[in-house]
Amino acid sequence: MRYLLEASIIVCGLAFVPAAMAQDEAPPVPVDKVAYHVPVFRNDYVTLLRVNIPPKRSAGYHIHANDQISVLVEEADQYAQLLGEQATPPRRTPRGSVSFTAYSKKAITHRVNNVGATAFHNIVIALNSPQPKDFTPAAREVAGYTQLFDNERARGWRLVLEPGQSAPTISQTAPGLRVIIDGGEIAESAPGEGERGMMLRLGDFYWQEGGATRTVRNIGTTRVELVEFEFK
Repeated sequence: MRYLLEASIIVCGLAFVPAAMAQDEAPPVPVDKVAYHVPVFRNDYVTLLRVNIPPKRSAGYHIHANDQISVLVEEADQYAQLLGEQATPPRRTPRGSVSFTAYSKKAITHRVNNVGATAFHNIVIALNSPQPKDFTPAAREVAGYTQLFDNERARGWRLVLEPGQSAPTISQTAPGLRVIIDGGEIAESAPGEGERGMMLRLGDFYWQEGGATRTVRNIGTTRVELVEFEFK
């Protein structure tokens, strides 16, 4: 009886091993197949993943092979660990951070562990083709838009509007994406068209075709922050 009782305790203990630990032990998978990385949009140009890792969870080992843009919309204490290497010290990247990584030139396999008390929420835009599509984004040399980067794959900008503020008219020449960091209420207008109101939420994203001209105005009561990208 004592042996059976001890065996039962061991079995019960194994049953409560966290799922995150089991995921870490699994073989590496492509980034769009790993835990907490959910593909939410895909077309000929991009695959967009909503990465939302709860506190005390791990995404497990996964492979990044495509060039990608990342937009951090909710921050957490987390660390990354390359396969076969020691883990990096935990860090907290500020929300709103935007980065571009050319994984098509050097793929990596790593895991991401959220060791904090808040969710790690990242929007990942993976470029499906290893080569540019020969689009040419137009410059946005107007007040309000701050250029974040301009490389061989894409050009990116940040737009921050306080209540009542407007951004000058811009023309978008290449296809792209908008990602919302701080939501709120805006109105967009195009030449010859009336204003169209939009209620934006943190982490929302919008595909934007090229060949558009628009003006954006904050008609709400809160600060709006978004980033936009045009692809090459």
